[in-house]
Amino acid sequence: MIRTFCLLLFWIPATLLLAQPNKKLVEVIVSPDRLDWTYKLEQRADFKVKVLKNGQPIPGISVTYELGPEQMPPTKEGSMTLKDGEGTIEGGSMPTGGFLRCTVRAEWEGRTYSGWGTAGFAPETIRPVVEMPDDFVEFWEEGKKQLAAIPMDAQLTLMPEYCTPKVDVYHVSLQNVTLVPWRGNSRFYAMLSVPKAPGKYPAILGVPGAGVRPYYRDDRAEEGFIVLKVGIHGIPVNLDPDVYTQLGRAALAGYQINKLDDLDQYYYKRVYLGCVRAIDFIFSMPEFDGENLAVTGGSQGGALSIVTAGLDKRVKYLAAFYPALCDVTGYLEGRAGGWPHMFKNVDLAEHPNWKKVAPYYDVVNFAKQLTVPGWYSWGYNDNVCPPTSMYAAYNSIQSPKELHVFAETAHWAFPEQHQDANAWLYGKLRGKK
Repeated sequence: MIRTFCLLLFWIPATLLLAQPNKKLVEVIVSPDRLDWTYKLEQRADFKVKVLKNGQPIPGISVTYELGPEQMPPTKEGSMTLKDGEGTIEGGSMPTGGFLRCTVRAEWEGRTYSGWGTAGFAPETIRPVVEMPDDFVEFWEEGKKQLAAIPMDAQLTLMPEYCTPKVDVYHVSLQNVTLVPWRGNSRFYAMLSVPKAPGKYPAILGVPGAGVRPYYRDDRAEEGFIVLKVGIHGIPVNLDPDVYTQLGRAALAGYQINKLDDLDQYYYKRVYLGCVRAIDFIFSMPEFDGENLAVTGGSQGGALSIVTAGLDKRVKYLAAFYPALCDVTGYLEGRAGGWPHMFKNVDLAEHPNWKKVAPYYDVVNFAKQLTVPGWYSWGYNDNVCPPTSMYAAYNSIQSPKELHVFAETAHWAFPEQHQDANAWLYGKLRGKK
């Protein structure tokens, strides 16, 4: 491991030197004509377009565009020439809550550049289409009983190469439920960062976005928090990075729909209950203050934040960025559904049980179980976790909540969003109002 870490220290600077900037040579900027990108029902939204190079409009450039509800086939297509590098595309309105997206493409010196802007129409009125199973609560209570019957068997390994004068770091292995009983119980792995100074500390459970990756120290521990960052795949989180790359390309490719036809063996059952097991571990720690616990993450991690807080009342606060797995059956009703978009263009005749199983794992139905304060943030331009799906979950929440919309963002966040989320979490966990 020490050798691997040293290699990483040399690899990271080289990667940064070779990394390509997010900004393109030619920028296609598309924005609705209201400052907040939000409209009333039936109110018309037009889209302003700029094509820039070196920060200046490109005169006489031609563009093509598509307009329609997000994730749906376009309802309007066209082309136009931007005389001074700028122009306006006549948009449209929506009769019900939702999002209208305008995607623009421009050709310059043999390359195609694109951008999009998204207008929101009364998003506060969006309601989920996913069904709530009659036995939803009972199903998950039974799952938690199965988990509780399994000894935690916590195994901690100190990671000296990640420790600092203020923080100790451990690789953690916990026993978890299995989806295949004859193979024995599975494991749930994490990286734990703990302040070295004696005392009792609040805790943050970090839940991951989609994919397969290693984990390292979390410097929020230096702020006086226990931080447990979990992996969800039942494999150690301290292996060589290439191991995760290969797993993501092979054995774990498409894990998001693995066994979706089986209520008890769908991939996320072990994941959701593993997050509860992570909370069991935090509550077993002598350094934990015994009360103040928050869960946070983005995308798949945003989903897991809501799911975990909905499943386990020991969670006191959550902060979720652009949550996935929300209202996934939206596509069956002719509108955008959540990541991983398993119901987009699906033939239900080939997967007859998917529609029956998915509601037990849909974030919307966990959002309805929330009883604790939550901080949420996303953007209208998200093309991975459609805002229609996220609002379907958010509008289902009855507990204290606050939404911070950064309309321009897609499936990413500004540094200010993370700063705001941490400030909110730190304040709550430290007992500040």
